[in-house]
Amino acid sequence: MAYTDRFGQSDDYRREELIHIIERSVENLTLQELEALYYDMSTKNYINE
Repeated sequence: MAYTDRFGQSDDYRREELIHIIERSVENLTLQELEALYYDMSTKNYINE
């Protein structure tokens, strides 16, 4: 049973909630942490410039 099924949340609602949490967390990262995150995401093709 998925997390969203247990609490009666739609997938779209949960997705928006997770995006909001991630956005707030990223704002608090240091430059070095952001660079590491950027490198990791770009090597996994999550970022396509």
